[in-house]
Amino acid sequence: MSAVVPLPAPRQRRPAGPINTRATFRMRFSTMAVVGLRMMFHDKLKMFGTLAGVIFATVLSNQQAGTFLGLIYKNVMFVENAGADVWIVPANTETIQAGKLVSDSNLMAAKVTPGVAEAAPILFGNAVMSLPGGGSQPVTLVGAKAPWVLGGPWNIVQGERELLGRPDTMFFEDSDREYLGNLNLRSVRELNGHNVVAGGFTWGLLPFGPSYAFADFDLARSLLRVDNDQLHFVLVKVAPGADPKDVRSRLQAALTDVKVMTRAEYKSSIVRYVLTKTPIGITFGTSTLFGLVVGLVIVSLSMFSAVVDNVREFGTLKAIGATNTDLAKLLFVQSVTYAVMGTLVGLFLVTRLAEGIRSAKLALQLIPELFIGTSVLMIGLCVFASTLALLRLRKVEPAMVFR
Repeated sequence: MSAVVPLPAPRQRRPAGPINTRATFRMRFSTMAVVGLRMMFHDKLKMFGTLAGVIFATVLSNQQAGTFLGLIYKNVMFVENAGADVWIVPANTETIQAGKLVSDSNLMAAKVTPGVAEAAPILFGNAVMSLPGGGSQPVTLVGAKAPWVLGGPWNIVQGERELLGRPDTMFFEDSDREYLGNLNLRSVRELNGHNVVAGGFTWGLLPFGPSYAFADFDLARSLLRVDNDQLHFVLVKVAPGADPKDVRSRLQAALTDVKVMTRAEYKSSIVRYVLTKTPIGITFGTSTLFGLVVGLVIVSLSMFSAVVDNVREFGTLKAIGATNTDLAKLLFVQSVTYAVMGTLVGLFLVTRLAEGIRSAKLALQLIPELFIGTSVLMIGLCVFASTLALLRLRKVEPAMVFR
């Protein structure tokens, strides 16, 4: 007799009705992102127009900011490359220039201060070179002590630093050779009434003024007619493991008639002087701001025009359930995409531009911090522009698609 197998119970049907579950934030965001990107790439002409605005803003702002940073570097290049951790300068000094002299007793005191590995004097002044064909050309004369490491020449392209030990031998700027009467190695020129020999050349040592020319300390003393017990600066190299700020504090406590600064403090003082007491900060700061404003206007108009041209599509999205928040997500994705793509192209172009116009007299300083700041700023500008477009979409009625 076979066993009776019970039949399964009939399934209970759920009552028909609306589904009350709502898509998650992640799902709605990803959906709006896909829709936004497809809308963006659908109208390629409009997309390229908006990208052009971002690229223009990126190139213009970086070109202005890079030029500004290049001018700042010209003012701080000597402090940056002189090799000193601490500077002893005349009281009330704000920038680096030929000015008051200090006693060489400061040099002696620095040499016996704990934490000091080396101290060297520097002479820093203006000199005039008489040209063979007539006329003259100014240079910024720097006198350093052997072995000419502290305050001596750098970026040497011809000659050896040790040649400064030869009588009446100097190093000049390579890019100024034509202005110095077609100067060549072993050329003899009259500088401040004294014949000197070109023993080598540097490249790119053009401050915001006459180019640097380097001589041995004793030769510079004779050319600048400085007394034997006077000098312009004392350069201090701290011992390994010593804190430059601690050494600075000890020196300042011992030397009350001069000003003692670390390299970072001296650079900050020079930058502050350039920004507040020269027209560089106002001129290039205004130009950089102008570039950003122009870029913002172009991007805003392009994105707003793209929204207006696709207003029926946005109305369709509203008709099928998209909220203003969903449209904000869509515009956010579009704006970030525009910003990233435009910034990458713009940074590529500005780096090529910097390489194309690079010279000793004009060099854009394109530092990583500038690229990072530009990327963040462009994203902010594009997101801000998208909020202006969102204000237009808030007034769009879903019913307009049926008209």
